[in-house]
Amino acid sequence: MYQIMKKFFRKEKLEAFAVDKYPTFSANNKSLLRKYLTEDMFDELKDAQTPSGFGFSSIIKSGVLNGDAGIGVYIPEAAAYDTFAPLLNNIIKDYHQGYNPETAQHVQDFNPAHLRGNNPDPEGKYIISTRIRVGRNLEGYPLATGQSRKDRQDIERKVVGALQSLGGDLSGKYYPLNFMSEDDRQKLVNDHFLFKNNDRHLEVAGAYRDWPEGRGIYHSNDKRFLVWINEEDELRIISMQMGGNVREVFERLSKAVYTLENRLRFQYDDHLGYIASCPTNLGTAMRASVHVKIPLVSKQDNFKQWCEEHGLSVRGIHGEHTESEGGVYDISNKRRLGLSEVDCVQTMYDGVSDLIQWEKQLEAQQDRQ
Repeated sequence: MYQIMKKFFRKEKLEAFAVDKYPTFSANNKSLLRKYLTEDMFDELKDAQTPSGFGFSSIIKSGVLNGDAGIGVYIPEAAAYDTFAPLLNNIIKDYHQGYNPETAQHVQDFNPAHLRGNNPDPEGKYIISTRIRVGRNLEGYPLATGQSRKDRQDIERKVVGALQSLGGDLSGKYYPLNFMSEDDRQKLVNDHFLFKNNDRHLEVAGAYRDWPEGRGIYHSNDKRFLVWINEEDELRIISMQMGGNVREVFERLSKAVYTLENRLRFQYDDHLGYIASCPTNLGTAMRASVHVKIPLVSKQDNFKQWCEEHGLSVRGIHGEHTESEGGVYDISNKRRLGLSEVDCVQTMYDGVSDLIQWEKQLEAQQDRQ
């Protein structure tokens, strides 16, 4: 079924999918799209269009056709957040824990000096690696699922120009996906830097048209700073390194984002924060994460509930919809909107610190038995 869908949605035109009546969701569909899209709301929105002509079908098609979607919508341009607000505001309020995008103001604080703590695992026993990223999209262009070939080419050119001006520990090399040597490709695979066109949620939404043209990867010479161009968002700006020195990773990212913001203009809204293709990434568009080894904690019945209550997301080590290996989990902040960048990192830092203490307590209990 997926291969049929994949062939169908490679068409350039977004109009390849259209819904003229309330969609039939699969029985196992637990997405926020299904939760909030009533028949009356569908009738209200089905014929609406954004100023650039994107219709309701382009927003919901991935969530309708992927029964395992968590959110179920992708946004082709910033104006869609207004055009389809009756649906999207409900999704935003739910995911971002009550944040009201109509009245609330997003806040910003990217100052690493305001972060409490340096490393939640100074012994180096539990945290394998730390990674903090933000998404950004350039002013004047649609988002990933609404872009033309020329849009992607223009974005790539502008972003690469800005990246090539970076110096110090941020200086490095750009690797365009469509002109990459086999040696370079294999190096990026070995370093786990290469992003692929294998996410069926993004595929169905239209984010992979003209693949791999207009996409590429930049990384610093020391491989601790990375930028993906034209993946789910136009920029994914990433700081990472082995071990648990969260402060150092955050400092590098803060410096990089500040430098790029002086060279590029990013889409921003006072209520929604930084604009993103997926409503989960609005606000700071930040995901602060560690790969942490917690084999005993993760076996506890209340592990995932505890993480949810502490504002944390839990994934396998290969990303969303993957499983853990050897008791190693990817733990990150869940909320991104209505709190600052420092708040996002602090939420992850404090939560991981508590998980490590919990793991130590269970280890001690096991040793006494």
